[in-house]
Formats: sequence, C-alpha cells, structure tokens
Amino acid sequence: MPFELDPRLAADTIPVGNLPLTLALLMNDSRFPWIILVPRIDGARDLIDLTYDDQVCLVGEIGTTSRALREHANPDKLNVAALGNMVPQLHVHVIARQTTDAAWPAPVWGVGTATPYTDEEATVQVKALTEKLGISA
Repeated sequence: MPFELDPRLAADTIPVGNLPLTLALLMNDSRFPWIILVPRIDGARDLIDLTYDDQVCLVGEIGTTSRALREHANPDKLNVAALGNMVPQLHVHVIARQTTDAAWPAPVWGVGTATPYTDEEATVQVKALTEKLGISA
C-alpha cells in the first residue's frame, strides 16, 4: 500500500517537499515557524515501526530541519516532539520558539487561534525552507 498523508495533517499544513525519508510540511500557523516531518512509510505509528536504518535517517532529518529552522527563524529554543495522540500517523514536530511567542513557555498546542499564512507568505516561507533544507523544486 502506498504512503498516504493523514487528512488532518494535510488540512493543517503546507507541503515543503521530500527529504530522503520524510515529507516536510509547514504548519499553517504563522505565529510559530513549525515544520512537521512525516516518514513516508505506510502504517508507521511509532518510532519503533521504522527499521533501525530509517530511525537513524529520521534523527538525521530532525537535525537537518532543526538547523534550517535555527538559521531561518533565529529561535530562542527549538522544540522537537512526536506525540501522535490526535493523529496516529508517525510525525515529528520541529518548532522554532521565541520567548516572546504567544505560547511561551508552554507548549504551542491549543494556544489561541492559528493565524494562517497568506498565499504570498506561504510561498516565501516554502521557498526559504526548501533552500535551507536542500530540497529541489
């Protein structure tokens, strides 16, 4: 069965592109620079559902994404989380946090109302992130 993105992730994000293992998505909330990495492995719900080599690859892609967000957003702190309580498909959040952001110091989930990117803002963000992540168009 081919990889399919969970509809809830698709509805809340903007595609950035493919890394070797994961699909990189920009969370459509301009309050927080936030990338979600989704391994393109059908049926993966937890880290242990990946082969050892894929686990190593995922950790490397988390590092690559973290460095890209650090360069892109100059955060005070990077948050990395894989919860999956609402969306069981394995996905990893990499969030650039500022001490001045709407949720600081609490987690970003459930704080206020998301502020979607305009089409122009989304285009600018995706272009910058694809360059920083080394994703070709």
